[in-house]
Amino acid sequence: MQSLLQYRRMRASLKDDLAHIRVQAPGTGSPNSSALETKEVPDSNDTQNNEVEKDEAWARALGVTISRPAEDDGSVAYLVDCKDGDPQNPHNWARSQKWACTFAVCLLTLAITIPSSIDAPVAEAFNEHYGVTPMVGSMTTGMYLLGAGAGALFAGTVSETFGRNVMYMTTFVVFMLFILAKALAPNFGGAIVFRFLTGFFGSTPMTAAGGTIADMWSPLEMIFCVPVGVMTSYAGPIVGPIIGAYLPELGFRWADWVALIIAGAVLVYVFLFQPETYRPVLLEWKASHLRRLTGDGRYRVDEHAATHTLDRRLLVNIYWPFVMTYTEPIILVFAFYLTVIYFVLFAFLNGYPFIFEQTYGISHSMTFILWVALLVGELAALPLIPLIYGWAKKAAVKGTLTPELCLWYGMLGGSILLPVSLWWLAWTCYSDISIWVPIVGSAFFGYGLVTIFTTTFLYTVFVYGVHSASALAFMTCIRYIIAGALVPASIPMYQNLGPHRALTIPAALATVMAPVPFFLYKYGAKIRDASKNAMR
Repeated sequence: MQSLLQYRRMRASLKDDLAHIRVQAPGTGSPNSSALETKEVPDSNDTQNNEVEKDEAWARALGVTISRPAEDDGSVAYLVDCKDGDPQNPHNWARSQKWACTFAVCLLTLAITIPSSIDAPVAEAFNEHYGVTPMVGSMTTGMYLLGAGAGALFAGTVSETFGRNVMYMTTFVVFMLFILAKALAPNFGGAIVFRFLTGFFGSTPMTAAGGTIADMWSPLEMIFCVPVGVMTSYAGPIVGPIIGAYLPELGFRWADWVALIIAGAVLVYVFLFQPETYRPVLLEWKASHLRRLTGDGRYRVDEHAATHTLDRRLLVNIYWPFVMTYTEPIILVFAFYLTVIYFVLFAFLNGYPFIFEQTYGISHSMTFILWVALLVGELAALPLIPLIYGWAKKAAVKGTLTPELCLWYGMLGGSILLPVSLWWLAWTCYSDISIWVPIVGSAFFGYGLVTIFTTTFLYTVFVYGVHSASALAFMTCIRYIIAGALVPASIPMYQNLGPHRALTIPAALATVMAPVPFFLYKYGAKIRDASKNAMR
């Protein structure tokens, strides 16, 4: 809805601009002095200089650059851009509108991550209904993650071809349809196929959200708004088990019904209030309007000047994440780091009954209520936002603001507390030790989880800017695919090794990865200088 209104407002605005400078439709001719009459520039054909000045006047009024070839062979192009203070440019939107758009993508991410974990509390009823073992039944979570990983390779990059909003709306509707299909699946095979497809079409916000935020906010502003968005949206996998804790009493299908209700409410909000934010697409709209309003087909967008056809642009955008994968060491390191964290997080879906239920004899539902501790740990990270933003403002005044400042989210305890919390959980979950000890350890894990996510997400968006959706695509893909493949293996791991040794493995890996934010803080500038894609 907002995209359509935005499209119409842009046309009306351009029509007013054209009327103001009294541009007459030039047909096949060049918009020169015979076709254009302006109030600012006298109508004169006496000299070539007057003609050039006249062209520059109407070009500035429309935000157009006249591209003249070295030799005048008639191949002049009018490259469309945003004019100074252009209200159609997302960076010039009111702060309230930017926050509304940021809130919308946060809700989208929350709505697609809640289904990834909400069915964990109803797993026993689900397995019994379909007659499968717990290990086989855990494939529902694994297939969702595999689908999200596969979809991530396409969703974010395709959004850089067709626009953010088109991808959000179309994929989210299909995402909801597959939630419904899984809820009504007649057999286990159908259920896991629909779970894969649900994850596949739900992956768009996870990769495109960073691009949407980068579309609107300045680098300094992103240091404040991105963490708010990340901490809100990535609460989904934690909130899911809490919501689903007492759903077994209603029936296992209610996990899907609740996820569908949440998604439906978010869809209505996004449909009514979310405009398009991707600048190249907005410029394509502008060029299209100008071609129709003036009758001149030479208006085009510079970003797409080298790839004229839609299929060519789509191919380039899909290919781009693979290029960034093997050329950007930052992406490779973060991908591995997040893979370790995601495996632990989703292994908890199967591991919490071993850690708490079997050890302390609490009820199955109460076991998943204990995920509140992770949520408390996440909320404890919120004070970091104004603190680091204050540092960023001071750095901006001094002219020393760099992407490495984003790494403070991980350096202020996150990268250290993450392995500490895992060692804590691993070796305190004994029946003769108070249950509150591992619960507090879970809270520290929640803090470490969200701060590392914030650091990697913010640093990636800060460094790769408008192409951050492509940069995030591989990171999302690899962590979801590997975590999805390993989640079913977490049950025999907990069964055979016990919670103590099972948690020791990821604790050791997290310990090895702990220096990453500190290393990048020291050497990140040199790594970015060697990159062809990173912003400097």
